[in-house]
Amino acid sequence: MKTFFAIALFLFSALAFSQEEFGPKGPVVKIAPVPLVNAVQGKPVTVSLSFNVANGFHINSNQPKSEFLIPTTLKIEPATDIVIGKTIYPAGQDTSFAFAPDEKLNVYSGDFKVDLIVHPLHIIEPGKYAVHGSLKYQACDNTACYPPKNLPVSFDVKIAHAPKAHVANPAQSPHAHQ
Repeated sequence: MKTFFAIALFLFSALAFSQEEFGPKGPVVKIAPVPLVNAVQGKPVTVSLSFNVANGFHINSNQPKSEFLIPTTLKIEPATDIVIGKTIYPAGQDTSFAFAPDEKLNVYSGDFKVDLIVHPLHIIEPGKYAVHGSLKYQACDNTACYPPKNLPVSFDVKIAHAPKAHVANPAQSPHAHQ
């Protein structure tokens, strides 16, 4: 039994290595430069991250149709006093491929955007903060899928002071001036 598992592990490792060796030579997914994000203490802001999948490839969407497919996921490690809220993935495109013509896979190809809510807490000091993370994806072409990869993601958030709250003077009694 141990021999069977050893052989299976060897074959799986060899397959993963050979796919990596014969797979895409460059990055399959790229991120466009993210402009400086301007935010105010205590106010959430939406950040749009633009990605591009190289021609001839696709990646599984965030909601693939099979539990056996690896979804595309964005994981962000925020700076202290910045909370990352909801991540909004686009709908994928249902597409069939030659290796499974009767099954439609939900994928991203070409350009797609992922939006996320960045919420600086009201106690954060104004300044510029670096936010880092990664996009995990599995690239496939029309004949094979390759081992999952992580694309580094980073952007800067410039936090400004929240405007001072206007405090109204208390109403005066009409009898005060008599």
